[in-house]
Amino acid sequence: MEYKIIERSFFARIARMVLKSRNVAMVLGKTIYLSGVSRNTFLQDEGWVAHELCHIRQFKEHGFWRFLWLYLVESVKVGYYNNKYEVEARIAGMKHLRHINPSHKIARAIDPSGLPLPADTKKKT
Repeated sequence: MEYKIIERSFFARIARMVLKSRNVAMVLGKTIYLSGVSRNTFLQDEGWVAHELCHIRQFKEHGFWRFLWLYLVESVKVGYYNNKYEVEARIAGMKHLRHINPSHKIARAIDPSGLPLPADTKKKT
């Protein structure tokens, strides 16, 4: 797949502020814009690269302006996290994990014991 990467992007810096994130990669057409992360660091993360390549494919499938419109409408309706295009890209970004050695999967696992309880869960006393 043909794509270009631009580091220290103004567009990605805005997205970074909106998302309140330390680093962002975002796609417009066939270009991946980075902020807060170097090209080399980004390219070393297979899942992140797969996620952004999924967005490039989405742009190609729907067309540049149509995809921007569809993405915006979807985000307004259901929010960024539940946006079907983001969900599809997250799934694409996780597919490489099935090839990882099980011991590496365990090392990447999140320990839920330190996470806060959901608001509707009561502590047992």
